[in-house]
Amino acid sequence: MNIHGIQVNIKNVPELDKTFAPLLAFNREFLKTAKKPITIAVERSGGLVSVYDTYIHGTPDMAAADNYYVDRLVKFLLWAQGGFKVTICGDESVYNYIKETYSPSGTRAFDEDFMEQVYERDFEVAFIPDVKDKPAANEKSKAIGKHLDGCRIGFDAGGSDRKVSAVVEGEAIFSEETVWLPKVNPDPDYHYEGILDSMRKAAEKMPRVDAIGVSSAGIYIDNRTMVASLFLKVPKDQFNAKVKDIYIRAAKQLSQEQGHEIPIEVVNDGDVTALAGAMNLNDVDVLGIAMGTSEAVGYVDKDGNITGWLNELAFAPVDAQPEAMEDEWSGDIGCGVKYFSQDGVIKLAAPAGIELDENATPAEKLKVVQGLMEKDDPRAVKVYESIGVYLGHTLALYAHFYEIKHCLLLGRVMSGKGGDLILKAAKDVLSDEYPEIKMNAQTPDEKMKRVGQSVAAASLPEIN
Repeated sequence: MNIHGIQVNIKNVPELDKTFAPLLAFNREFLKTAKKPITIAVERSGGLVSVYDTYIHGTPDMAAADNYYVDRLVKFLLWAQGGFKVTICGDESVYNYIKETYSPSGTRAFDEDFMEQVYERDFEVAFIPDVKDKPAANEKSKAIGKHLDGCRIGFDAGGSDRKVSAVVEGEAIFSEETVWLPKVNPDPDYHYEGILDSMRKAAEKMPRVDAIGVSSAGIYIDNRTMVASLFLKVPKDQFNAKVKDIYIRAAKQLSQEQGHEIPIEVVNDGDVTALAGAMNLNDVDVLGIAMGTSEAVGYVDKDGNITGWLNELAFAPVDAQPEAMEDEWSGDIGCGVKYFSQDGVIKLAAPAGIELDENATPAEKLKVVQGLMEKDDPRAVKVYESIGVYLGHTLALYAHFYEIKHCLLLGRVMSGKGGDLILKAAKDVLSDEYPEIKMNAQTPDEKMKRVGQSVAAASLPEIN
């Protein structure tokens, strides 16, 4: 496939998506002829700065390729690392393109607005003419969780169900999943009552509640909800009034019922996925990927800490094909959410010849495909093998930005025979096309897949 003059060829192609063009394959071909150095710096809260050195062509005939390459790179860095300021060093033409693209009137207006909401600051694209004057990198990680003393509630808020565990001295004595539909419900009281109901059920199973840990899709600062797709339909005024402090309010209510103050810690579900992986493996450099309603990603570094990056790779690009599927929320194409979630399964069902009820929920559609897979239906086999090919190429891309010793794959999509097929196909792609990447990709046991995050979430708060 030719993309802006760059020819992309791969050996392993998803059977149900022949035009899939791994972003890493495009990047590798692009960089073979790119010789002009540039630097991209991304700044986030607390003066933290991530710096990425790379190359472009810097010639008029390759301007479209240069702009596309840098756009996809900036997009990936923003959703992996987070930031309110992007600095382009070394090329004014690319800077002008990115400045216009990531503006209220540009094609990445969603990304610009999202980052403003997260950091509560205006988004900025700056220029430095000489790469020698690039900003200095400033990274900082922090310890997270692994506290399992006392009686704890672990709550995991997903897009199709909510999970809760009662954990006593590190052992889950009760776990429950409850189906809900937060993404389509505009009433914040629906969400609040569901959260409180699950927490109360866990509280009833223990003599007391010492702490509450929450794993939730979205971005959280000081336990406050900054942005979260779970509450997509809640009007902005109601979001600010009732959703930003939704978990804090639930903890206060439970504290009143228990008769003492209960500490709470709310962390993005991706980081809790990685924490669950690190706890399960008793190791570090762990990338956790939970494939469920969306793609939740988190990372535990070489010190066993989280990096403070966003790790929202559901919205980071993975596919360079011009006709890639669009994500309804961001309006962009080729992003991870359409490949590594129930949306990815549903997307591939049609070309596999599987008919799904249009009126069914995404979770119900996934269950249909999973049911066929358990019967070894060849159509379902193709779906999961295609996702595995996607994953193999994408893990190689992720390894370009993260030091990955272990990749732990969790979530509803990874359950059952389908998950085994995804893992096998991904490993085959990695060994065949990216032998230089040494990564232990694996799944935990079935119980860990389904409730591992809520148990890990329980370990988040420290009891004073």
